[in-house]
Amino acid sequence: MKKVVDVSLPVGPLHPCFKEPARIKCETRGEFVLSAEVELGYVKKGIERIMRGRPWQEVMFLAERICGICSVIHNMTYIETVEQISGIAVPERAALLRVIVNELDRIQSHILANFSYCYTIEHETLAMYLLNLRETAMDMLELITGARVTCAYMIPGGVRFDLRPEDGPTLEQAITHIETEVTRFTAMFENGPLIGLRSRGIGILTREAALEAHAVGPTARASGIAEDMRLRHPTYRKLGFEPVLYTEGDNYARIMVRFDEIRQSIGLIRRCLGMLPEGPIRGGGTVVAGEGTYAGEAPRGELTYFVKTDEYGRIVDISVQTPSIMNIEACAHYMLTGVTSAADVTSTFISADPCVACTER
Repeated sequence: MKKVVDVSLPVGPLHPCFKEPARIKCETRGEFVLSAEVELGYVKKGIERIMRGRPWQEVMFLAERICGICSVIHNMTYIETVEQISGIAVPERAALLRVIVNELDRIQSHILANFSYCYTIEHETLAMYLLNLRETAMDMLELITGARVTCAYMIPGGVRFDLRPEDGPTLEQAITHIETEVTRFTAMFENGPLIGLRSRGIGILTREAALEAHAVGPTARASGIAEDMRLRHPTYRKLGFEPVLYTEGDNYARIMVRFDEIRQSIGLIRRCLGMLPEGPIRGGGTVVAGEGTYAGEAPRGELTYFVKTDEYGRIVDISVQTPSIMNIEACAHYMLTGVTSAADVTSTFISADPCVACTER
């Protein structure tokens, strides 16, 4: 039987608070959201189909073009999948440099996500502070890799560029600046009465619902699920990594997880700089025939690559599972349902940091 509602409320596909096109279809009674559905498909790229049949070198550049916000982790996960297939080892210095660049990318992605949330709840001052701070992380990415977005930094058996002696102090100065500013902005977020009114107790995703929806990344960790693929990564395990956890499961907790993870990433970068040994940054190796599945921790959660290669190093088959698929489903079925104000629909959606580019690869 058709459900009787007061209003069918569409949001998007083009909305000033959305970074990418997506449409949220809500059924409401008054402003109370009874159910929601997220409609995608506006920017489908078909990039996995384009990858098939191409040499691994070309696919390396295509992989990081799946997403312009978390391009480094796509590069890293694809390359580490190829290394796993071919049994290619990575020198210790290169492994630590990979973590430094990956954590810089996580910092800029988390800052952008929290900017979007603050902008959506109309706290434009904090939003602009965050957007300005993101430039420091982007500058450090450019300093080390030579590019801000599509870096192609990781290659099988190592990385493309070493850290020059003069870059270490510059990087330390930059992350200290980010740490100081993020600590100040976190206090603004924690103590802001407007922010608390718009964020606490809104868009709740319980631990049970997060498990049922297979939520991942900061969305899951804000609901008390200690799941992070970095716990299984050999280099991160040497660094003594522990995931950041909150249990409230609301918009506030998801933003606070990202603020805390920015500071955690800064700590990981410092540990890498302190442990960085002298030595080569490329061990060499040849891509051989085989297939394998490998997962890394993207800023939004678990990112999985399945890759099959032939004896010439061409990609016969490839499949990519991105974290936003599960988080968008969790948002539609649990976080948005029960929201008591139409104004909170966009902020709750943004709090899950959905990436349409990844989802519609």
